[in-house]
Amino acid sequence: MVKLSIPFGVVRTVFGVWGLTVVEGDRRSRGTRGDEREKSALWAAAFANGPNELIDFVLPLWAGAAIGLSATEVGVLLAAEMALSVVVRPAAGVLADRWDRRRTAALGALLYALSCAGYAVAQGAVTAYVAAAVGGAGGALLWVAVRAIVGERLAEDSAVFPRLFSARETGAWVAFVVGLSLIGRIGFAGVFWACAAACAVAAVLLGTAPRRHATGERATGLGLRVVGRRLRPVLFAVVMTTAAESAVGLLLLLHLQRGFGLGVVETAWVFLPGAVAMSVGAEHLHRYVLRFGRRRVLVAASLAGCAFAVGLAWAPNPCAIAALWVLSGLAWAAVVPVQQAVVAEASGGQVGRGMGVYEAACLVGALVGSVVAGALYDGAHWRVACLAAAGVILAGAVVVPRAVRALGVPDVPVEEV
Repeated sequence: MVKLSIPFGVVRTVFGVWGLTVVEGDRRSRGTRGDEREKSALWAAAFANGPNELIDFVLPLWAGAAIGLSATEVGVLLAAEMALSVVVRPAAGVLADRWDRRRTAALGALLYALSCAGYAVAQGAVTAYVAAAVGGAGGALLWVAVRAIVGERLAEDSAVFPRLFSARETGAWVAFVVGLSLIGRIGFAGVFWACAAACAVAAVLLGTAPRRHATGERATGLGLRVVGRRLRPVLFAVVMTTAAESAVGLLLLLHLQRGFGLGVVETAWVFLPGAVAMSVGAEHLHRYVLRFGRRRVLVAASLAGCAFAVGLAWAPNPCAIAALWVLSGLAWAAVVPVQQAVVAEASGGQVGRGMGVYEAACLVGALVGSVVAGALYDGAHWRVACLAAAGVILAGAVVVPRAVRALGVPDVPVEEV
């Protein structure tokens, strides 16, 4: 097992650089209240997504080692959180459009903190299941509302969603480095309590953010079904691309553990370079969106993702896989902000509803991808599984740009002058 030490200087430097990026983005914008509101949402996203990603990684290990759940019970635990999250997300979108988005997001962060605390004190399956359900509902409220807050300034600054992506991924990899470094000293319970504290900080940041200026956007009152029909062209593409990304991630995780015999921390090290690449690459890739247009960037990202999956099939060692994962991370850093931006634009004044439907589609895709990847890994050769995933990603080079075109949004983002 590789011993992982905490590079506090690196963590501090990256957060400092990212903070300067947020400030620079503020200088390019116009409404001071909107700037501070967005900045609070970005910092909250960083504090909340770290626990979110870290718990997703360690939860199956904790459930089996600490409270003795069987493999089936672990699957039920993960399914409970995902099911609640899928069901609640559309309703969270409606709430984000009708109620104060700050409070909706803060409530979600508090529920997620409560979920982390539940894992920390759980001694059996029942408490763990309740914590998972609370976390699923909290995540739905938190992320739908945060994306709706960030989307409020999309017309003024087309880089808001790349900044959100960067904030989330920075929080994720910093949490991995710190959490996995400390888990040997403070145990699973200590890590869960630390995650609860981070989510509580996110709740405070959101609850104390400035109110939104009255714009009249929410008075249009389009129903959830109307927004869903408007977004239908892109939802299938979202499910397909998310399923492929989820499948590749799970295939990689299984192969590192079973094919190369890596432990938890060693596996995290393989994923770390790609996570860092995602956190720093999103805004830089947005420049290519402004120069070449969304559809061309989506095609290029799909081709890069396909190349990663093909290369993964013949990667000789974990170091080569880590290098390839950087390519996949950059592709995903290009795709996700574009998806979120076009959903926000197509949703008009009902950004909350749009994000609720979009995120539900993402979770459905992740569920499908995980199930298919597991079946492929057990029932087919490793290379066959990778090539199948590569084929789906390659199909995205055709499907995703056509879906964006069908929404009728501009290919090159347009900012208000």
